[in-house]
Amino acid sequence: MQRELHGVSAMADVAGAQQDATVVAMRTQADLMAGAVFAALADPTRRAVVRELARRPTVTASALAAELPMSRQAVSKHLATLAGAGLVETKRAGRETHYRLTPDPLDDAMRWMAAVGGQWDRRLERLRTHVGTGDQAGADG
Repeated sequence: MQRELHGVSAMADVAGAQQDATVVAMRTQADLMAGAVFAALADPTRRAVVRELARRPTVTASALAAELPMSRQAVSKHLATLAGAGLVETKRAGRETHYRLTPDPLDDAMRWMAAVGGQWDRRLERLRTHVGTGDQAGADG
C-alpha cells in the first residue's frame, strides 16, 4: 500500500512539474509577445502610425504617408515592424495593401503590465508591513 501511495505521489509530482513548466512556457511566450509590442511602440513615429490606424478601419501606406511627415517607404517600414509585433494586419486589394490595427496584442501587453504591477504592489505592501512592524518594535523598546 505504501508503494502505491508513493507511486501516486510521484505521479502527482511529475504532473505538477509539467504544469509548472507549461505555466513558465506560457509566461515566457507572453513576455516575448509583450516585449515585441513594447519594442514596436518604443518609437514615437510608430506610436503616431498606430494613432492614425486607430482612426479608421483600414488604410494604405500611401494614405498614411500623406498625413504623416514621412515618405511612403518609411511608413511601410514602420508598418512592417508593427506587423511583426502583431499590431497590424495586412490585406491585399489589387495593387494596394490595406493595413488594419489589431488591438489584441495591446490588450495582452496591458494585462502583462497589470500582472507585473500587481506583483510589485504585493511586494511593496509586504515591505510596508515589515517596516511598519519594525517601527513599532523600535518604539516599544
